[in-house]
Amino acid sequence: MASEPLLQSPAVTMVTTRPSRHLQHKLCQSMCFAIARQEEEEEEPMMIGRALVFSFSPPSTSSSSLSRRTTHFNHATSTSSPFPLHLLSRRSCRVFRVAGRRGGGTGKVWADVKPEKHVPESSSGYQDVVLKKKKARGLDEVEEEAIASSRWWQVFPKRWVIVILCFSAFLLCNMDRVNMSIAILPMSAEYNWNPSTVGLIQSSFFGDTSSLRYLLQIAGGIWADTVGGKQVLGFGVVWWSVATILTPIAAKLGLPFLLVARAFMGIGEGVAMPAMNNILSKWIPVSERSRSLALVYSGMYLGSVTGLAFSPFLIHQFGWPSVFYSFGSLGTVWFSVWLSKAHSSPLEDPELLPEEKKLITANCVSKEPVKTIPWRLILSKAPVWALIVSHFCHNWGTFILLTWMPTYYNQVLKFNLTESGLFCVLPWLTMALSANAGGWIADTLVSKGLSVTRVRKIMQTVGFLGPAFFLTQLSHINSPVMAVLCMTCSQGTDAFSQSGLYSNHQDIAPRYSGILLGLSNTAGVLAGVLGTAATGYILQHGSWDDVFKVSVGLYLVGTVVWNLFSTGEKILE
Repeated sequence: MASEPLLQSPAVTMVTTRPSRHLQHKLCQSMCFAIARQEEEEEEPMMIGRALVFSFSPPSTSSSSLSRRTTHFNHATSTSSPFPLHLLSRRSCRVFRVAGRRGGGTGKVWADVKPEKHVPESSSGYQDVVLKKKKARGLDEVEEEAIASSRWWQVFPKRWVIVILCFSAFLLCNMDRVNMSIAILPMSAEYNWNPSTVGLIQSSFFGDTSSLRYLLQIAGGIWADTVGGKQVLGFGVVWWSVATILTPIAAKLGLPFLLVARAFMGIGEGVAMPAMNNILSKWIPVSERSRSLALVYSGMYLGSVTGLAFSPFLIHQFGWPSVFYSFGSLGTVWFSVWLSKAHSSPLEDPELLPEEKKLITANCVSKEPVKTIPWRLILSKAPVWALIVSHFCHNWGTFILLTWMPTYYNQVLKFNLTESGLFCVLPWLTMALSANAGGWIADTLVSKGLSVTRVRKIMQTVGFLGPAFFLTQLSHINSPVMAVLCMTCSQGTDAFSQSGLYSNHQDIAPRYSGILLGLSNTAGVLAGVLGTAATGYILQHGSWDDVFKVSVGLYLVGTVVWNLFSTGEKILE
């Protein structure tokens, strides 16, 4: 009888990817896997036996390198099959199909797959095991191979590039802010300024224009929410950098010009914080919000340390103008990078990888610029007022510690000025470290399923009760070392607020986060101004224990208000 064409089995797909040792062992041990099916035809019944035999062999050196090979066995029938079969092997694989006819006769063997050398994929974090997963992510094979072959800096998450640039901006912000406190000594000697003039220059930034800087945050918040964070933050950095570079020139022209230059610097820094808050609300998912903000704010702490550390060296080597020229020039370098790398929204970035864009857009709700601001609605929400009141209570204690700490070290602990300056650096370093630690803790709690509301309340409670506890211990300590330790721990726990109230603006109103930060930070600077003045009055009629008691009382008030009225849920669309 003439040989009839063999009935062919349904479509079979073989995919070779990374090996599973267990599966490879089982396949090599078995060597074959057979399926059988009975079919009846009108002319004559027959039994077709089929087997797929897999043979693993070492890779051929002459084979071309492939990252993935998919081989299709095309067949006539549409009957379902237990395939596709996924072979996980680094070796080459030969597949044979064996067919035979019952009762005699004809049998054939086809070698359907030629040996191919498999090259494992690059461990770039974008690994595909099954074709279904690749299709679900919306990446075709060309995009996947492009990602796998990219350098690490090309696939580094773009949202964290934005975070690092914001961190750098705030690092420069505080470097430019503290340099005058060091440069004022040689400047006063050169221009024969008396102590009253020196005090006026110092207060031109740390006093009056400092208040202006924070009051401008409301205007900066409105501007950032309506125009976009990239433009506003870039403007702020360029503005204060130019003002810093012009400071030596203004000092030579006369005192009024110097005061104007310092005021201009305050204007630039005033719009920076709400602009940063706006841009991060669009780029950072909720699960990464705490750590990103903590890193950015730690730039301020490290900026103070860097400025205090490098300013004396530059003055000694190159003269006091070099501090302003060098620090200000760094701002122009930052701005050039900011223009090329930053975008106000991930939707505006043409270089953003599809996966990262999908992650950000799925977890961020702040997308379109604000056209109108619902002031009545914003001010009618209890969580907004909880944010404002808590910010006031928090900054009262923080400003007192940072402003009066050198005086406390000198008058109470009897440290000399050099020792006082050295120990004043410790809280800044501690705050930088603990702020980042708190950010990671907060985001970890959120990723494990704890509600954002509970996480914000936990972190801010630590930020209130931690400083309150350590300040109460100061009246019972006689050792200077222990007193410094208490002050440092107080500031360290205070930095947990970066994952509490400082992250809450983006939680409750991501589209208006810049405006909310401007409102709450204005209350915060008001606390700083009132607290600094009140501390001087208390010290004239009381003691340091009285100063600390007022701060502890406000910390407790803030704790109650925050836990009763705050929320981590969005309340404003």
